[in-house]
Amino acid sequence: MTIYKIVGLSGVALAIVAAFISNVPYAAPLLAIAGAVVGVNIAAEHHVRAIVSAIALHAVANSFDGIPAIGTYVTALLANLGLIVAGAALLIIVRNSYNRLKP
Repeated sequence: MTIYKIVGLSGVALAIVAAFISNVPYAAPLLAIAGAVVGVNIAAEHHVRAIVSAIALHAVANSFDGIPAIGTYVTALLANLGLIVAGAALLIIVRNSYNRLKP
């Protein structure tokens, strides 16, 4: 098991815990950093999928608030997973921009 998988699984575990416990300190930055670490290992042919997944998770995360009893938890979980993927997408975008601009 690589460090990228360990950090990714730890990020998903933190996303699940933070969805049910609202007082997890620094959960959002930790999720974004975990996503950035995972983003280092994403193959070039999957970059577009990661970026589109980040946009989609952010767009649909609030759609489940209306479900009684579990809607807030589903929303929080999707938002937290979206933070992980957004961290990966941000790293991909910055790395691709750097590669285009370097001489």
